[in-house]
Amino acid sequence: MTVTAVPRDLGADRKRLAEAAARADRLIAALPPPSRRTAQQRAEAAAAHDAARRLRAGFLNAYADRVYDELTEDRTRFLRIDELAEAAAYAFPGLAPTAQQLARERSRPQADQEGLEIDQGILLRAVLRSPRSGRHLMEAMLRPTPRALRLLAEFRRTGVLQTEAVRLERHEQVAELTLCRDDCLNAEDEQQVDDMETAVDLALLDPAVRIGLVRGGVMSHPRYRGRRVFSAGINLKAISAGRISLTGFLLRRELGYLHKLVRGLSDDDPQRWTPPVEKPWVAAVDTFAIGGGCQLLLVFDHVLAASDAYLSLPAAREGIVPGAGNLRLGRIAGARLSRQVILAGRRIAAAEPDARLLVDEVVPPEEMDEAVRRCLARLSGDAVVANRRMINVAEEPLDALRVYLAEFALEQALRIHAGDVIDKVGRFAERSA
Repeated sequence: MTVTAVPRDLGADRKRLAEAAARADRLIAALPPPSRRTAQQRAEAAAAHDAARRLRAGFLNAYADRVYDELTEDRTRFLRIDELAEAAAYAFPGLAPTAQQLARERSRPQADQEGLEIDQGILLRAVLRSPRSGRHLMEAMLRPTPRALRLLAEFRRTGVLQTEAVRLERHEQVAELTLCRDDCLNAEDEQQVDDMETAVDLALLDPAVRIGLVRGGVMSHPRYRGRRVFSAGINLKAISAGRISLTGFLLRRELGYLHKLVRGLSDDDPQRWTPPVEKPWVAAVDTFAIGGGCQLLLVFDHVLAASDAYLSLPAAREGIVPGAGNLRLGRIAGARLSRQVILAGRRIAAAEPDARLLVDEVVPPEEMDEAVRRCLARLSGDAVVANRRMINVAEEPLDALRVYLAEFALEQALRIHAGDVIDKVGRFAERSA
């Protein structure tokens, strides 16, 4: 007997999803906050979430490209990930949380959040899985931010931008980005991501800039007072407080300024036949690069480290996925070292031989300034941009990153709301209070 498939109907499925999501929302709203639920109530909430998420995933399996085309007017509008997720919430009720729902969610500590960003992860995974829609979304994220465009004229005039997390200075043809969150050892949060993307955009947009440098600033933290520090990684206190979001930090960071460091900027010129604007980048690591700081090094053209510095990427210990570090670290340093660093939390001192798989030069701390100057001069040649572009095309094809980030979108949303992560960041916040 032949079974004939029943044709899918977008309008009917859209209505069915909205009704089912509304029922789940009503059931969950009647329960106490997550941290005060009984075992039975937790099971009820989990079942309601699971049923709604199965419908969302099935809906997107059938209609991801049609959803994206509707939201972007047949890909004539370039929406960033946060804009896309918000537009989806209103155009397709129940598909993703609304701005109001997210505002309520983010007003609570992580332990009392429902994990609504998991629904955004389901949406963004489906979009990024599609070669057509996913590439368009990645192009949207490679465009300069409105903030950078507003600041461009002033930066070109003065050569200086001071933000909360980053100081950008143009010296001759070098854009120097100094990470300056000295109160938290340059730990990353949403403000830092916003400031970094703005600074990277400006460095790429300014025709007077030929090459970029990223280095940690001098700290006022008691333990490292007077020393430069590159980065302590993601701000665990911000996670515990519910201030690290999927679209504002976790995915924006990967698809925004980190991807711009690799591939440069996209623009509005549909007739452009020349390659996008990109520039070589150098990182200088003083003291340490932990977690997200270590991830950041994987996209640079040249990395210098002081001989007393160390690198670590303790993702499994923290309970989260280290961005695109899993994609890049194995390619750069090899599969075995990648597993030792990510899964087992191995710390690598800059002075040990394996560090040369991650950094290009190791010099005594007192020689860092001169080593940076020499490196910037070497990488300022006319053919550097063309060759680094071709290296990146070979090493990290666009679709390889797209497919990876599709799975990351949901995996990281699940991990950031997992019980073990909530417990770990909660204990860290208590110790740091």
